[in-house]
Amino acid sequence: MEKESVSSGNIIDLKVLRQLMAFVRPYRARFYFVIFLTLALGFLSPLRPLLIQYAIDHDVANGNYRGMVMMMIWIVVLLVIQAVFQYAHTYISGRIAQFVLRDIRVKLYNHIIKLRLQFFDKTPIGRLVTRIISDVETLADVFSEGLAAMASDLLQIFFILAFMFYVDWRLALISLSTIPLMLLATYIFKEKIKVAFNDVRNAVSNLNTFVQEHISGMRIVQLFGSEDKEYEKFKAINREHRHAHLKSVLYYSVYFPVAEIIAAMGTGLLVWWGSKEAINEVVTGVTLGKLISFIMFIQLFFRPIRMIADRYNTLQMGIVSSSRIMSLLNESEHLAVNGHYTPDQIKGEVTFNHIWFAYHDTNYVLRDFTLKIKPGETIALVGATGAGKSSVINLLNRFYEINRGVIAVDGVDIKEYNLAFLRKNIGVVLQDVFLFSDSIRNNITLRNPEVTDAMIWHAAELVGAKKFIERLPGQLDFNVMERGATLSMGQRQLLSFIRAMVYDPKILVLDEATSSIDSETEQLVQHAIAKMMEHRTSIVIAHRLSTIQHAHKIIVLDKGEIKETGRHEELLLQNGFYTQLHKMQYKEAV
Repeated sequence: MEKESVSSGNIIDLKVLRQLMAFVRPYRARFYFVIFLTLALGFLSPLRPLLIQYAIDHDVANGNYRGMVMMMIWIVVLLVIQAVFQYAHTYISGRIAQFVLRDIRVKLYNHIIKLRLQFFDKTPIGRLVTRIISDVETLADVFSEGLAAMASDLLQIFFILAFMFYVDWRLALISLSTIPLMLLATYIFKEKIKVAFNDVRNAVSNLNTFVQEHISGMRIVQLFGSEDKEYEKFKAINREHRHAHLKSVLYYSVYFPVAEIIAAMGTGLLVWWGSKEAINEVVTGVTLGKLISFIMFIQLFFRPIRMIADRYNTLQMGIVSSSRIMSLLNESEHLAVNGHYTPDQIKGEVTFNHIWFAYHDTNYVLRDFTLKIKPGETIALVGATGAGKSSVINLLNRFYEINRGVIAVDGVDIKEYNLAFLRKNIGVVLQDVFLFSDSIRNNITLRNPEVTDAMIWHAAELVGAKKFIERLPGQLDFNVMERGATLSMGQRQLLSFIRAMVYDPKILVLDEATSSIDSETEQLVQHAIAKMMEHRTSIVIAHRLSTIQHAHKIIVLDKGEIKETGRHEELLLQNGFYTQLHKMQYKEAV
């Protein structure tokens, strides 16, 4: 398993931030209101120490009980307003975050399902699951506890400093004398926690990839008795995950006590110096109210500094996740789907004109492949594993782009066709049948409302699957479970036949369609296959040569090149590649 390693640079990547903000634009009215609330909260927080100072110096010192009560009422009103604003700020920013998350996740999934299969060949599924689920979820904190909350903290610091210097610049300087120590501690913490949480995100992605791959391949793990080895690998990956988290726990456990000590030092210096000055109030102008208000200012001042350091971790994780998400959204491995050609019907003529194709670099799996298939003609592709048979089918369906040459249907380049229209007219039955954990109906129609139950039953009767479906509880509503676990291999293959035939395609592709079916079931579907091929252009890939002896033309492939072409009897007479394949299968049968 290839491990992922992604590191982040600066805390704010402006390019990533701009891409994120594009998702906020539909909700900009609410976003601007959150900005207003952020400004208001930043201004309201330092007002309380000022009101308390006034109450002590003007009301308590002069015995003005009524004035003191009124001031307490104003303080309570201020606290209520602040609480309401804080509630609105938290709730609205949280709503914006959830709407943005929904939009990002939908766009991300829509982007992924349009990527070329070549992208999925080289990208672990677990990594993509991490992007869509874990990384997107992490972004919620960026909006609700990251940027908005950090902006509020910074504004509070600015307003608190302004009020402190406005009240008494000497007390302000004494109070802030420990700031260099706090900034140094915060910077060290920031750098350490950035590395730690990069490691955490990488560990989560690697863990998801490993678990997904090995649960999907559990049959192989158990078949070859590799449980203990895979268990040890999992323990090692999980150990890396734990170690990454423990590093962050260590940094937190050190930073916050140090921050508390530094804040206490600032308070101690203030009380020591301020008390001496307050005794000589007439000379220095330092009153008891000022001293008490500055003690409150210090608490208010250091709290957002500590919170900024704490929120940095949240923001850092969000930026790392954002970078990964935007990197995936910027992935350009899409098929060019600019074609709009949608004729009333397709006759079924297929032409491969000098096709060169490689999955990677110039390691060609098809070399100057040229073939013309007439409407209604049945063509069989045979050859050893890796000869390029399945690649022909992949290119016809435009799962991959060809390097050179042209593939045409009815004389029109397949790139000119509307992609959905093209694929709808090519019915494909694969050897490896994939069924979703859903009903038989939805596995056949793939939730296309155009396909009716009558169309399903007609196709089921055609392929000989009607009786077995009628015997199932719920019939078309029967849940086949994940990968069709509640059905036999033959039954799954029959469902794939129905899925291919329900759209009445003009071109039929059978890729090892009967290789996984037992002899009894094969006899049942051979007649159905013959009916499926009637009046349709058919391309059959088969290792068992007995299933293609009646094909109009057999194409023998070897290392991506056509070596022989002809009917079954003609090829046997040539005593070439096909004859050798036939003899090998005959020996195996004997």
